Amino acid sequence: MVRLLFWIAVIAAAVWLWRTFKSPAARQRRPGEPGAALMVRCAHCGVHLPQDRAISSSQDWYCTQAHLEQGPKSIQR
Repeated sequence: MVRLLFWIAVIAAAVWLWRTFKSPAARQRRPGEPGAALMVRCAHCGVHLPQDRAISSSQDWYCTQAHLEQGPKSIQR
């Protein structure tokens, strides 16, 4: 019984170490790497979305055609 528990602990430690050393390299991405999308902010509602899914009008970005038609939201103070 003690031997079985010992081998279970050894296997669990090996799996934990393998995941620990494998994961950080997969998780670290730099902004310029493929897969990292440039985010823009909708001028009407303020939602952030990937630039390739946004609609551009002059220097403003919009999340939907309806927000593009409504234009930028005026700032209330």
